Amino acid sequence: MRRPPQRKFHIMSYDELERRCPRLGSVVPFHFCRTGESNRPCFKVFDCWWETFDVTAYFKERMGPSEFDRFVKAGTTSPNKVASLVDIIRQAQERVRQG
Repeated sequence: MRRPPQRKFHIMSYDELERRCPRLGSVVPFHFCRTGESNRPCFKVFDCWWETFDVTAYFKERMGPSEFDRFVKAGTTSPNKVASLVDIIRQAQERVRQG
């Protein structure tokens, strides 16, 4: 896996980084996490990428303070229980299929 350059975050260098998505169960690039749902970052982006690079600083640099605060607050609320249960069931079904 390629390591990103230090500070002054360049979108392209980070967009190419990849990791396994806990929601989808497959490898995805950071670009997918950054622009996922309705061109908004995934609510798990901080949980998934903090070990790879300073993802908080990355978004703070690109969003205004109020937009960043709204994004962080929205990310602290988990999806509704039905959606979470459906996701857990789907993950269990995939594990069974894989053996």
